[in-house]
Amino acid sequence: MIAPLRPVTRAVTYTRWLHLVMAMVIATVFAFVVPGLANMDTLAGAWLLVAPLPLLMAAGTVPRVRLSEGMQAQLLLYPARRDGREPDFTPAPSASWSDRRRTVLWLVLRYELGTLTAFFSVHTPTLAVNLISAACGGRPESVLSLWKPRGGHWWYALVALAALVLLLAFVVVAGEVLARAARALLGPSAAQRLAALEERTERLLEHNRLARELHDSVGHALTVAVLQAGAARAAGSPDFTDKALAAIEETGRHALEDLERVLKVLREDASGPAAGRPALTDLQRLLTAARGSGTEVTAEVSGALEALPGPVSREGYRIAQEALTNVVRHAGPMPVSLRIAVRADVLELDISNPLPASAGSTVSGTGSGLRGIRERAALLGGHAETGVHEGAWRVRAVLPLSA
Repeated sequence: MIAPLRPVTRAVTYTRWLHLVMAMVIATVFAFVVPGLANMDTLAGAWLLVAPLPLLMAAGTVPRVRLSEGMQAQLLLYPARRDGREPDFTPAPSASWSDRRRTVLWLVLRYELGTLTAFFSVHTPTLAVNLISAACGGRPESVLSLWKPRGGHWWYALVALAALVLLLAFVVVAGEVLARAARALLGPSAAQRLAALEERTERLLEHNRLARELHDSVGHALTVAVLQAGAARAAGSPDFTDKALAAIEETGRHALEDLERVLKVLREDASGPAAGRPALTDLQRLLTAARGSGTEVTAEVSGALEALPGPVSREGYRIAQEALTNVVRHAGPMPVSLRIAVRADVLELDISNPLPASAGSTVSGTGSGLRGIRERAALLGGHAETGVHEGAWRVRAVLPLSA
């Protein structure tokens, strides 16, 4: 018994009723201007459903009309969101002729449904009063010039109640129809929803890339700083300590720059400036930091690093950085061979180092850093291999320049 009455107790039912009746404003203006349209109970009054349509069609082509209608629909047709979810649609001006056509359909639907709702909202209570008056033995007036209750039949009161219930049912159904139409006609089109989904996916991918980049940069800086500080304390040499502190300072400063850039991008929720990200042209600073931690790095570069496409050069730098960081962190001071070759269509990176004596055959390539290397290569359409190769630990990545 409670479920059928639930719509009657919801505030949104009455805000939707108001939204429907507001469409009668245009009908009222036409009823005053055009003779004969004011009598809705005559055949001439039925033209009130047709006469304003050209004006509504013209108004629907104005971009700001869509924004205005969307704001009204958002406020009156939908209950307030208190659960933190996004609204059913975001009002916006028409951006294409498809939006204009859907706005025209919305205006016509709202007008027709609203005019009928206003008609029933005025005449149904009048009918109910006449029926109750007739049931009580009064002398009611005719309703719509079509029917005049006669006699004092008690069941007229039941008919009056049924008429009011039907009015409420009509309002509930009409409000629900209009709310669903608003979502379809005033909301984003299928193409716009797809574009928004793609934009959100791109944003999530960008945030994931930034997280990997922050892991590589800060992880590298902390690893180098810890190892250099330990080596300076063990050496007991003022000169070595000064060099170690200088290397720690430079590595930390670059890490702070990367951190600030990533945080700025996350705050603005947009892609950061590519110019602020290190690339293979900054390879020397990476080698200096690794050598400062006691690692002997032999670098061999063939080809022009300056000619590399920006994405390839930047991701190549991060791959080399993560590979060197892993050597410093897990293998300690030992010789590392770094070879970079720029060919006609690909960039090849090959970083290898002897396995520590304690590693044996238990070395695995399942760490998050190594997984990040493979993901970076895959995103550019290339591939990366990490693992034991001919008695040494090897990281090899091939990145197509067309990326």
